Amino acid sequence: MEQDIQDKRGWVRWLAMGGVCAVLILLMPPVRAFFIVEGRRWLYIFLLAFATAFTMTPVMMRLGRRWGLVDQPAGRKIHQTATPRIGGIAVYLGFAGAVLANSALLGDMGAILFAGSLLLVVGVWDDARELPAWVKLAAQLLAAGLVISSGVLLNLLPPGPVGNALNVFLTFLWIVGITNAFNFFDGMDGLATGLAILMAFFMGLVAYETDQPVLAWLAVAIVGASLGFLPYNFRTGQRPAMIFLGDGGSTFLGFTLACLAVKGNWADDNPIVSFSNPLLIFGILIYDMIHITVERIVTGKVSTVKEWIDYVGTDHLHHRLARLLGSRQASVSVIFVVTICLGLSAIVLRHADTRDAILLLAQEALILLLITILEQAARRE
Repeated sequence: MEQDIQDKRGWVRWLAMGGVCAVLILLMPPVRAFFIVEGRRWLYIFLLAFATAFTMTPVMMRLGRRWGLVDQPAGRKIHQTATPRIGGIAVYLGFAGAVLANSALLGDMGAILFAGSLLLVVGVWDDARELPAWVKLAAQLLAAGLVISSGVLLNLLPPGPVGNALNVFLTFLWIVGITNAFNFFDGMDGLATGLAILMAFFMGLVAYETDQPVLAWLAVAIVGASLGFLPYNFRTGQRPAMIFLGDGGSTFLGFTLACLAVKGNWADDNPIVSFSNPLLIFGILIYDMIHITVERIVTGKVSTVKEWIDYVGTDHLHHRLARLLGSRQASVSVIFVVTICLGLSAIVLRHADTRDAILLLAQEALILLLITILEQAARRE
């Protein structure tokens, strides 16, 4: 009801029209050439991604309602009104449009976008028809396989038959694990979108420091597209989201971020730093995935892989923090703060020696342990 009233007021329409004008101006060749000549291509990519997502989100809101692609309120869900859930398409168009307009898809980056596009389509299909969990998992494995076959691969173990096989296995585990962990966090207004912004920001920062401009451009495109979508998904006060990312959007963002982490070269001369940087930036996702998996197995909620895939519950970190703090927005804020702390540690870690790196990692582990203790204490009350 509130969304309809907002539409009648027309402010969304006027903002979208302003976004269209911004996109048209940015697409003019002299404007693009100006940014490139001035050495500000990253800013051009950011602005184009932001303006495109900001413009297309109201369009997706209307199309979602017209096509019936809305998330209906239900028992375990926290929203009270039917809400469009194809906002991920607007984020995707912002990201893809910005990187394609700047010819930023060099080498295996094209495979990442193609595989991510496949998951977006499967996710939107799931939003419309609710696919079985094994179909979504098969699509994720196929997408990860496409990226790995293009050469995007972890190199944690030395070359050789066993080392190569384990590197492929660990790459599958990382990409599929992060993709699903990110999708699980799309359970509160603004949470998944905000995490995408923060994680892409820190990845982009490290990429610039390590002279990886293409990787940094793709990270900037994620930041811009997600920020263009955020005002419709995370609103002030008690006002609910006007649109959700949907499975298509959250899966696409999680998959793309996971692949960029594999693609990146995080440190040249220190294996601890190279291994730990992505772990810190994605730390909140990894922590929640491990926590819920162990707890569900110990409490007997799941006993097979199929049961784990099919299980849907309100035991994720954001649910537990909301119960502890009595506020969903407070829960989202705490998760953002912890993610920023982990990301800052990743930046500092790059300039640390081995001893300091180990101390930094121990400090971040203690922060996550503190959160676990608070959760357990609240559960006993």
